[in-house]
Amino acid sequence: MIKVGIIGAGRIGKVHVQSICTQVPDAKVKMLADPFLTDETAAWAKDMGVSQVTKDYKEILADPEIDAVLICSSTDTHSPISVEAIKAGKHVFCEKPIDHDIDKIQEVIDALKDSKVKYQVGFNRRFDHNFEAVRDAVAAGKVGDIHVIKVTSRDPEPPSAEYVKVSGGMFLDMTIHDFDMVRFLAGCNATEVYTEAAVLVDPAIGEAGDVDTAVITLKMENGAIAVIDNSRKAVYGYDQRAEVFGSKGMVATGNDTASAAVISNESGVTGEVPLHFFLERYMAAYAKEVKCFIDAIVNDTDTPLGVMDGLEPVLMGLAAKKSMEEHRPVKISEVR
Repeated sequence: MIKVGIIGAGRIGKVHVQSICTQVPDAKVKMLADPFLTDETAAWAKDMGVSQVTKDYKEILADPEIDAVLICSSTDTHSPISVEAIKAGKHVFCEKPIDHDIDKIQEVIDALKDSKVKYQVGFNRRFDHNFEAVRDAVAAGKVGDIHVIKVTSRDPEPPSAEYVKVSGGMFLDMTIHDFDMVRFLAGCNATEVYTEAAVLVDPAIGEAGDVDTAVITLKMENGAIAVIDNSRKAVYGYDQRAEVFGSKGMVATGNDTASAAVISNESGVTGEVPLHFFLERYMAAYAKEVKCFIDAIVNDTDTPLGVMDGLEPVLMGLAAKKSMEEHRPVKISEVR
């Protein structure tokens, strides 16, 4: 049984507590830490089976019984806590991004050198049943040589301006998932990025220094061209789709809906709107990614997403931002 400590009791921290306690039989959450821990959250954690709660995450790192930590705290703490946990000999699952600063990500890379610690980055969408099926088809050669990849990612509601100011911007907060998805589907890294972006949803987002609508094109190492389109507001729900087109055909996946029922009558043909929230769409994926992390520890195998998988999407995000600001294509080598 792998004993786990979870650092951060916000939304994602609670998701991981719930998934481990209910769906990952080889792991047990021993301790939950959060500096802003409330009595309500502490009581919830105890009800879930977590034996200890604390406001100091260092208690998790100092506990010799804890084998692994999940870092679900604010983004600015991800890289420093990662380094501390690695030095403490704990296996690490770190929510995305590791950091917005390449030098700080390099500190994590350096800490992992000559270490036996397992390190996984939390890009949960790779573990979604739809996207896994697309990748499996591509890997099996069913579409032949990849020519074009399309990823659509649109949120149902825009974030607050207050959140935007501390998020790192759309490319490092929202699109970073799509950058990882393009790498996942292509099976390689990007070499060049070009961005067109605007503020079309909420003027407050622009006033906070960000954008809310973007189309990003990427050149991939294998010669494929990828296109990502993003919006912070899709009035019909959480829009998550992907397509890979190649020399032998195409594979595509649509949105998950509450049901597959379609009504056809004299008024028209109608179906369900997409699931409205990312937790509805990806709850099973969150559980699966942690199960894969625990399996890597138990079986002493590589994690499905290592530290370099955490670095590349950040480089893509920085290149996308630079492209937007300078109105030109930007090579990944410029920001690496």
